[in-house]
Amino acid sequence: MAVIRVVLADDHALVLEGLRTLLDAEDDIEVIGTASDGSRALDVIRAMQPDVAVLDLQMPVMDGLACLEHIRAEGLATKVLVLSAFNDGDSMQSALEHEADGFALKTEPPQQTIACIRQVYRGQLVFPQAAKRWLRTHRQRPSPSSADLSEREAEVLSLVAQGLTNTQIAVRLNVSDNTVKFHLQNIYQKLDVSNRTEAAGVFYKLRQEGKG
Repeated sequence: MAVIRVVLADDHALVLEGLRTLLDAEDDIEVIGTASDGSRALDVIRAMQPDVAVLDLQMPVMDGLACLEHIRAEGLATKVLVLSAFNDGDSMQSALEHEADGFALKTEPPQQTIACIRQVYRGQLVFPQAAKRWLRTHRQRPSPSSADLSEREAEVLSLVAQGLTNTQIAVRLNVSDNTVKFHLQNIYQKLDVSNRTEAAGVFYKLRQEGKG
């Protein structure tokens, strides 16, 4: 059984140690580092190259979103689960725009956070239903139509929304990774989005409206 290597970052010692204790009890998860601010978290992530980083949204020195921005800019392979006490649309929207792999709430049961870590590790895009509802309600852009997409592009978009990686999509559709990237570029252009998390948000909106 593969062990998920995790780094935790939270400026509240009680939260940090509590979550670490919970994760240490799981056979398939190993906490390999902790940090109490975003700058230190980034140093630990660079050094340890964890599978998943759990970042508190609000931290001193550097907040979770700024840390996430550095992780993406540097091309680090670490999946990122943003952890927040705030169940507001702006926080979830910001996490989506910064290409977080997931968003979990501190108000949820601890086992839910553990489940989110496993899902993010497996390449699934994990956000509360509230985030998807907020996206559908508040996104200010012309509503795209799935009719703009080719049949194969629609297939790729559906798999992206399910949280599959490019490689997993390539295997599912029996095509190359480069072909998937080509389709994604076309999808982004047609839907007026810049990344896969935004594309997934549009997919849920289309499906809700009965267009997808």
